[in-house]
Amino acid sequence: MTKPTKPSNRLETLLTVQEVADLDGVSEKTVRRAIATGALDVLRIGPGGRLIRIEPAAHRAYRNRSRE
Repeated sequence: MTKPTKPSNRLETLLTVQEVADLDGVSEKTVRRAIATGALDVLRIGPGGRLIRIEPAAHRAYRNRSRE
């Protein structure tokens, strides 16, 4: 008999739009603009992809690009 696997804790490591805004010291609207222009890569989760989550690596890449 195989041991059941644990559910992934990946969602716990993903950031929300508000968390990214707080980390960068900008408004949520600024983060949403970056998403709309494609400057910040996101994951869309749930029915219709309404929930937006950002991987920490994507956030770091966005911050590095915006500082250049």
